[in-house]
Amino acid sequence: MRDYTDELPPHTERDVGEHDLYLEIYKGEEAREGQEQEKKVPLLFVHGAYTGSWMWSKYIPHFISEGWTCYVMNLRSHYRSRVLDMTQITFEDYLEDIHEVVQAIQAECGVTPALIGFSMGGILSQKVAETAGLAGLVLIDSSLCREVHEEVPYMDIVKTLPGNVVPAPVREEETSLDETAEDIAFQRKYLTMESGKAFQTFSYHFGAAGVSVDSGSITCPCLVIHAVNSDDDERRGRANAAYFRAAYAGLWGTTHTGLLVGQRYQEAAQTILRWFAR
Repeated sequence: MRDYTDELPPHTERDVGEHDLYLEIYKGEEAREGQEQEKKVPLLFVHGAYTGSWMWSKYIPHFISEGWTCYVMNLRSHYRSRVLDMTQITFEDYLEDIHEVVQAIQAECGVTPALIGFSMGGILSQKVAETAGLAGLVLIDSSLCREVHEEVPYMDIVKTLPGNVVPAPVREEETSLDETAEDIAFQRKYLTMESGKAFQTFSYHFGAAGVSVDSGSITCPCLVIHAVNSDDDERRGRANAAYFRAAYAGLWGTTHTGLLVGQRYQEAAQTILRWFAR
């Protein structure tokens, strides 16, 4: 099994706040000699449910090679953050974690970062964006806010009631539409349990009413990227982008996790880089 965390570029690590949130910091590479280094805001990557900073392992080299300094965080009790009682962790706790890291970056860099959120990290980033004065917001196959879900609801989900802790996905399949056996084995190594209370707040699959987001209070530029395999997916992605007045990229024939670790991950990563360079 190829472990992409073994191939990460040189970086520093530190723990943030009372919950010891594990944070990786990758400095953007200097401009080549004779070229002026363009001022770029720091980027903060926020992972989804069951995962951690390891999920961004393929992305980071592309961003630092273009001069972006990347902060890659872990929510409490995820990956190398301090382990806490997962049965007591809530969606609001995760919001507190992101705000804490945003403030730490702001203190260090003197500017507010742009957030790049995936899946659960996407809906968390939407809520943070309401008040944090972000430099930008990128949502990668994000969980939907209540307003967008009411416009284009999921019609075929089978709702279940989670326990206090939701076990990690088994990922029994060998491959997917855009993931090799190696890509899936990499995820199996690190996938972990998730908070049932958090899922009950934002996940329609677990019977949640959804999280309301006031898009009118979000003034930073936004980009929405969706994995698309049906006309419904496309309508949902476009509705999400319209709600946030965002640029939109629907990537047909990709999967949710494949957007980060699959064989076509570079299409999503390059879409983000082009958008930041606009």
